[in-house]
Amino acid sequence: MVTDVVVLGAGPAGLAAACAALESGARVLVVEREERLGGILKQCVHDGFGLVRYKEKLSGPEYALRDADRFAALGGSVMLEAFVSKAERRPDGFILDCIDRSGVVELKAKAIVLATGCRERTDRQVFIHGDRPAGIYTAGLAQYMMNIQGLLPGRRALILGSGDIGLIMARRMTLEGMEVLGAHEVKPEPSGLSRNVRQCLEDYGIPLELSSTVTTVHGSRRVTGVTTSRVDASLQPIPGTELEVACDTLILSVGLIPENELAQSLGVPLDPVTKGPKVDQRMHTLVDGVFACGNAVHVNDLADYVSESGETAGRSAAGYSARAASGKVPARNLMPVQAGPEFLYAVPQFVDLAESGQAERPVFYFRARSTMLDGATVRVAAGSAVLFERRYPVLRPPEMERFLLDGRALNEALAGFSAGPLAGTSVPRDNGRLTVELERLESN
Repeated sequence: MVTDVVVLGAGPAGLAAACAALESGARVLVVEREERLGGILKQCVHDGFGLVRYKEKLSGPEYALRDADRFAALGGSVMLEAFVSKAERRPDGFILDCIDRSGVVELKAKAIVLATGCRERTDRQVFIHGDRPAGIYTAGLAQYMMNIQGLLPGRRALILGSGDIGLIMARRMTLEGMEVLGAHEVKPEPSGLSRNVRQCLEDYGIPLELSSTVTTVHGSRRVTGVTTSRVDASLQPIPGTELEVACDTLILSVGLIPENELAQSLGVPLDPVTKGPKVDQRMHTLVDGVFACGNAVHVNDLADYVSESGETAGRSAAGYSARAASGKVPARNLMPVQAGPEFLYAVPQFVDLAESGQAERPVFYFRARSTMLDGATVRVAAGSAVLFERRYPVLRPPEMERFLLDGRALNEALAGFSAGPLAGTSVPRDNGRLTVELERLESN
């Protein structure tokens, strides 16, 4: 099967990428491992989706349906209950081995969009002692059981972690009659959004225990309880602070990891902090023809921003495919984006000078390394030219921030730089940097 762009994943990022590529004139094939489009949004029955993109408050399924309907109207092709077992880069494009119920299908494409999302950490990855009885679930699995299968995971639950899915499930389980004993977060501050802490815990009287963790699970066939412990500044359990809590369910909300095994097989360099591919402002990875978007690049707070990066990746992949078909792919000219030490990370990690146009407004996403209650100023500069400056009243690591650069100013500032053409996956020469600085403001 031959196409222009293959999109791997049909969640909000993949559907947005596919629609954008189709609207740009490319032939598009979406490969999705589940039996329906929509990704994780199919089980997110709570509202709050679409506020940025549509100026409406939608549930997850409603949000996904809009892109699924748009994809169908554009005539996109899809392979459901399928997955790619192997992908290989060739001089004329990519060869992918795809397995579905009919067998193995060989796909040929000029460009690939990785919209593979992320997965949840499990109890084995956070080193909880004890056996493996029934009753231990990741927050996403508990959400699937309740919202798709109509099953209660238990009667009396304790939550480890304070990620957004765990907070939302604390409210959901309470509404369905379960007793939620509390959420225990190993760090000294919540991992989820402040509004979710308020709306899902505080509004329902569910306690949040900070600097606390679960050290042991009790039970043989079914969970009968857990042991919690306070932790010190290095996140190690403090002897003598152990408490035994009787419960039949342990919900894990201990972080998300971008799924990038296929990206690694293609030689795509990953960012050690985000665990996702390094990309430029067009969501182009450091392997020519491979684009990435959504939670595969970095874990986003809002599905609206996942879709935003998907649309960028889809348009870029379609443009690359058209140029590759005509043999006119320009050499890339990448300038590194250097984020200051106060940042946990910033995306994109590069700006392609060859693709920097006056009409575009590159989007940057970042997280602060620590909480700044007195605010901070973010400043973007190329050499001596300041391209962006904004004061943020409060910055917290759990809350992703976003800003747009002016394309004309960026283009003018970068006109004198030359970072050197990129060949394959080589790192560009360091003849200039786009610096992103964060200045902490002190209280008076």
